[in-house]
Amino acid sequence: MTTYDPPRPWIRSYAHGVPEDLPPVTGSLIDIVAASARDYPDAPALQFFGRTTSYRDLQEQIDRAAGGLRALGVQAGDPVAIVLPNCPQHIVAFYAVLRVGAVVVEHNPLYTPRELRKQFEDHGAKTAIVWSKAVKTVQAFPDDLAVPRIVSVDVTTAMPLATRLALRLPIAKARESRRALHERVQDTTPWEGIVGADPLPDGVPRPHTDDLAIIQYTSGTTGTPKGAALTHRNLLSNAAQARAWVPSIVRGDGCVVYAVLPMFHAYGLTLCLTFAMSMGARLVLFPRFDPDMVLTVTKKHPATFLPLVPPIAERLLSAAREKGVSLAGTAIAISGAMALPHELVVPFEAATGGYLVEGYGLSECSPVLMANPVAENRVPGTVGLPLPGTECRVVDPEDPTKDVPPGTRGELVVRGPQVFQGYYGKPEESDAVFVDGWFRTGDIVTIDDAGFVRIVDRIKELIITGGFNVAPTEVEGALRQHPDIEDVAVVGIPDEHSGEQVVAAVVPTAGRDVDVDAIREYARGILTPYKVPRRIFVVDELPKSLIGKVLRRQVRDRIIALTTGGAPAA
Repeated sequence: MTTYDPPRPWIRSYAHGVPEDLPPVTGSLIDIVAASARDYPDAPALQFFGRTTSYRDLQEQIDRAAGGLRALGVQAGDPVAIVLPNCPQHIVAFYAVLRVGAVVVEHNPLYTPRELRKQFEDHGAKTAIVWSKAVKTVQAFPDDLAVPRIVSVDVTTAMPLATRLALRLPIAKARESRRALHERVQDTTPWEGIVGADPLPDGVPRPHTDDLAIIQYTSGTTGTPKGAALTHRNLLSNAAQARAWVPSIVRGDGCVVYAVLPMFHAYGLTLCLTFAMSMGARLVLFPRFDPDMVLTVTKKHPATFLPLVPPIAERLLSAAREKGVSLAGTAIAISGAMALPHELVVPFEAATGGYLVEGYGLSECSPVLMANPVAENRVPGTVGLPLPGTECRVVDPEDPTKDVPPGTRGELVVRGPQVFQGYYGKPEESDAVFVDGWFRTGDIVTIDDAGFVRIVDRIKELIITGGFNVAPTEVEGALRQHPDIEDVAVVGIPDEHSGEQVVAAVVPTAGRDVDVDAIREYARGILTPYKVPRRIFVVDELPKSLIGKVLRRQVRDRIIALTTGGAPAA
């Protein structure tokens, strides 16, 4: 095992007040809200459609929900699925599951039955806390995957009374809005029964620092669900690193964090859910990103800290201009999941008077590994510097035990307290991503003399669209089920709004014609909308290697050439 300590040129580029390293964390994630409830009991912890919940009340709801889950049969170590949008119940459920000593498994509530089923097959949870709109999806699982304990959540119950009453008005728009937020379900345990239970007794053992806390799914390169097994230490460390990176934000000093990113995503989970709660911040929850809703909140409570992706920054800036709403007071916005265009940074910072910086991470790393300094020396076009306590090297992808010469391209490998130990139930795949204790990111990078990291390519063939990972093989598998398609290759091509656009090249089945619109409609029945190809190209054949493997890079080059008006690549 590699025991030497590699050089850390990035330390000298840290912003003033950012430490080189952090002490090891102790305790568990449940201490986060408990500490804020102790120090700031009357401060607003959550805000949802204008209704606020204090830290004292939040802690009480967590204690009661933990008691309710324990009474339902949840035991320490059990995986518990959470299938919820951003809402107060999500935060309560998250910490209540952890308080029992169980393991949170986050899911996208908009997943199709097929997508959700694949993840449940992997973790096997027997308890699920589910948005009412998604309950029927879970109930439709086959008998061998049945979830005996489903807790249904009506998110509208967390809204202000006036909003709830407005949703019940006998007018079409109100009925439509309510249908979008809630659906009546049967044969479930209502959330109100869980959160209304007696508090969990203090004598119930608390989780330990190195206990498994969360299973966070990542598409990987194959499309097969892989759950990154993250411990309390991993997530506590990443929250502590995030706090250290922004020393200008003082804990409990009126900090406001906007949860416009979904909290089932690793990025939104850490920066909105754990980081915000550890800061004693006001976490403003948005079930989905709506520029008008964000601007309404901005008028009264500008964001101190705003995690986002470039399309959100772009739409927010455009809406603010159109409606004449000032974004001044938005102090720090951090962008991740896809490249941040410099032409967006300049007008955004001019409009806010704050910073917009780029960061980088992976689900396997809790997820944040790097960020640009929140200072004048930030470098556009890079993903910044490794966070305190994070080490990285650039190695030969063909022999990851060997470092490449300084300043040259190579695969990024990392280690740090936020890096996971492996994939849930997949020891062989876990071993494959580590070399001498260093995690292989699969990204090709360069590091300059000041320590700034620039991503130049990906070994992995994941498509990143709007901040979400799409595995080409998953989309290809869905399209191949259509009788008119003989073969298919799915790739990502650059898109100024979403980072990459999912596109497909299809070979028709002999004797059949391909109706592109019909194929896309077919795909919508199998895949989440962001995975459905934006464009489909009909081709006679796909370029393949001598062993028959489709050469996606050549497919991608040819499609780019076609879409830009050039000749197809050879």
